[in-house]
Amino acid sequence: MQAFIEHLSKILEQRYILTQDEDKAPYLTDWRKRYIGKALAVLLPSTSDEVAAIVKLCAQNQVALVPQGGNTGFCGGATPDNSGKQVVLNLKRMNQIREIDIANQTITIEAGCILQALQEKALEHGFLFPLSLGAEGSCMIGGNLATNAGGTNVLRYGNARDLCLGLEVVTAKGEIWNGIKGLRKDNTGYDLRDLFIGSEGTLGIITAAVMKLYPLPVSQWTTLVACENIASTIALLNLFQKRASSLLTGFEMMTRESLDLNEKHFPHMANPLQGNSPFTVLIELSDHESEEHVRQLLEAILEEAFEVKLISDAVIASNLAQANTFWHMREHITLAQAEEGANLKHDITIPLSSLDSFIQQTDALMRDKFPGVRIINFGHLGDGNLHYNIAPPLGVDPKIFNEVNEKQIHELVYGQVERCKGSISAEHGVGQLKLDGLRAHKGEVAHELMRALKTALDPQNILNPHKVVSI
Repeated sequence: MQAFIEHLSKILEQRYILTQDEDKAPYLTDWRKRYIGKALAVLLPSTSDEVAAIVKLCAQNQVALVPQGGNTGFCGGATPDNSGKQVVLNLKRMNQIREIDIANQTITIEAGCILQALQEKALEHGFLFPLSLGAEGSCMIGGNLATNAGGTNVLRYGNARDLCLGLEVVTAKGEIWNGIKGLRKDNTGYDLRDLFIGSEGTLGIITAAVMKLYPLPVSQWTTLVACENIASTIALLNLFQKRASSLLTGFEMMTRESLDLNEKHFPHMANPLQGNSPFTVLIELSDHESEEHVRQLLEAILEEAFEVKLISDAVIASNLAQANTFWHMREHITLAQAEEGANLKHDITIPLSSLDSFIQQTDALMRDKFPGVRIINFGHLGDGNLHYNIAPPLGVDPKIFNEVNEKQIHELVYGQVERCKGSISAEHGVGQLKLDGLRAHKGEVAHELMRALKTALDPQNILNPHKVVSI
């Protein structure tokens, strides 16, 4: 492989070709430290032409590539295998904002642009870029698109896919597809953009994108409410959708156990509601009319919810700082889980009509089969996305518990997901973690169609092999 490395130096400066173990190490482990791989080299290109040249060279030498952005994924999709023969292609140097089109309300950015930087640049120009994730300070837009990231604003603005109008992609042949167009209508054959979004770098490498911008809301109001059961939370969602319609921006659910864990590790994040109810819901309305208009609407909906006994307590944020505290409380659950130790994560989607049945039956089965287990259940209730995570009983070593019970717990949860006609991956992708179970979940026809696409677009299987689908 020495000749291959020497050829790389004709494409990149030597300082951007990392071959020493200590230099490669930060790029070889996923965020959860579940997967640790090896790599022949870590490459840091700065242009699409450099990416294309690297892919061509890899194709000529049959060297596999693992595209990587901020490396904040939960499923090992950006981690190389243990062969030491793959290269990691990290796009962090491709972080330029190419254009902001005020009239068209779009922004064209490179794949290595950090999500928070994109949000801030939109804000500078008086716009909102609504994709919002817990990792927004380090995740990159290329990775967001490659996994079709969701986040807290999906209810109103959609997933990353819904926010994207055009892409620039390097193919497995090392060719550049220039689909950088800010068009909201383009009915000229197959939608190649949607093919690459969500494919986790297995069909092509996203190097740039055109994303939608939105006018900034004039007012936002945030509230926390207490519900006694999941059926009440669904009825509350329906009430807000009926009364507030598109003004409903966020609707996040947190269980008692998830907030108890939060308070254990972050005491300043204690739930301000009284009574420690089984379910706490975080709701946000945003509007382009006055502050008074949206506050009156929020108060009227909450008053109706009290009257029909959907909620037992509520607190409305009195200012932006308190609203941010409410959101931080929701976002810190993931951090509290990390502090507690390794846990078994499930990023699932359930139809809202089956959510009550899923939670009641799955909780009961889980507690019966694994006494003392802690169910850290929270998520984006507005779109049916649960982060249904399992922590071991208090005093039990997480590593040992997971090694012994992981397969059974995954089978139990995913079996219930299938019963409810849900999905085993809502917004985290497939990566390595869910590869083995995907064929059974998707069904034979769908799986073979995916294999056919992979084979057609990447016949040498050099783009992120053994992720999403195997050929």
